[in-house]
Amino acid sequence: MFFPLAKIVWFLLQPSSALIIVLLVGLGLTWTRFARAGRLIALMAALMLLIVGLSPLGNWLILPLEERFQRTTISPSEPPTGLIVLGGAQDTLVSQARGVIALNEAGERLVDAAALARTYPQAKLVFTGGSGRLIYEGETEAKAADALFQGLGIDRRRLLLEDQARDTYENAIYTKKLVNPRAGERWLLITSAAHMPRAMGSFRKAGFDVLPWPVDYRTRGPADATRFFGKPSEGLRRVDAAVREWAGLAAYYLTGRSNALFPSP
Repeated sequence: MFFPLAKIVWFLLQPSSALIIVLLVGLGLTWTRFARAGRLIALMAALMLLIVGLSPLGNWLILPLEERFQRTTISPSEPPTGLIVLGGAQDTLVSQARGVIALNEAGERLVDAAALARTYPQAKLVFTGGSGRLIYEGETEAKAADALFQGLGIDRRRLLLEDQARDTYENAIYTKKLVNPRAGERWLLITSAAHMPRAMGSFRKAGFDVLPWPVDYRTRGPADATRFFGKPSEGLRRVDAAVREWAGLAAYYLTGRSNALFPSP
């Protein structure tokens, strides 16, 4: 129940959708006896779309998430036991329809995982991801990742694929069950930097002590706190992504899917 409810609520409440809904409500009111109020509402919503889209707000929101966890220092004497890469980096509908491997803007998750797998040839490579779609079900992300990794020359015997998880918490519980980690093992968790706090909280809640390896940074760092966006669509997308993570952190903590509200290193 959590998965479909979260998808529906987020679609309605994400900042870009909410502002567009308010704009439409305002425009609709202009055809009623509340026309004056409608025009004011529509004007304010349009201005907010521009302000949110062009201002550095998205960077302000995402920077604390990206800066929360740094990459783990790997000692030559203590190579990782395994690499865990979370899904969310592929467009499985396009992959299935076109017969190609279609990566999205989070594609660094898979690229970095493949690079690390070559650097540490003894490490297991675990991919966890089923289908995170509420509609338009396609092939699982695990199936597409399998093809990508083999195409990059990763030995199939090193791959462990988990294809049931639909969200981050399920990534954690299903991956732990799949690999059955032992004391003293070092498992690197590879996911987007802004998503790392929620992922670490979920894996800790599941009792799986993993080491962070953030990728897919959207900012250069604190210097971007004053950087404006060139197009409103870019800023709105950044705000949506950041608010989604903050909302996810709160929802996961309140529903017992994370061990902390804002997990720390």
